[in-house]
Amino acid sequence: MALPRLATREQLVAVLRKAGVRDERVLEAIRRVPREAFIPERLRPWACDNIALPIGDQQTISQPYVVACMIEALHLAGTEHVLEIGTGSGYGAAVAAEMAGDVVTIEILASLAKAAAPRLKELAPNVTVIQGDGSLGWPEFAPYDAIIITANSPTLPRPVLRQLTNHGRLVAPIGSLKEQQLVVVERSETRFTTRDLGPVRFVPLIGAGGFQLLDPARRN
Repeated sequence: MALPRLATREQLVAVLRKAGVRDERVLEAIRRVPREAFIPERLRPWACDNIALPIGDQQTISQPYVVACMIEALHLAGTEHVLEIGTGSGYGAAVAAEMAGDVVTIEILASLAKAAAPRLKELAPNVTVIQGDGSLGWPEFAPYDAIIITANSPTLPRPVLRQLTNHGRLVAPIGSLKEQQLVVVERSETRFTTRDLGPVRFVPLIGAGGFQLLDPARRN
């Protein structure tokens, strides 16, 4: 049976609220960010549907519910310095930027980074887009109050965890190529605490800290 098409962001927000998203600031960020600006023109009729969509280079823009759950798990208060590993279309960074002080987002695929940068410059000026391998984090601007990893890796890379501030939070999909769990990790002064948020399905993380290295030709 075909899924019903949603006409407006307001309807999308209603769907996310019904699905369990409780943080009104997250819902307001979803309401404010035009998802249609981050997807190919031919797919814009589906922009407000709660589904993942292809954006090229075998990558996708995540389902809005998943974006909302990930950002909700970070408990952002409005001043945080955030790292996103895997810019993709830029949509997730734009939503996070509505709730944070600033966002540094890293994209290994040059074509995606190049496409996302002007969108984010216009729609989320507190986002910095960097093209490079962020699978082991980005020490140059560390530490981070919150980290979002938007692709699946077999384990949580220790170098990334070390870039969290004390009491910082990281959210990421972890598991095999077939079975993954979304987890949130909180760092204290003495340890890391991990909690499962449920099963998810993400594209694999590319890079030294992920499943595979990138063909050098795709970096340029």
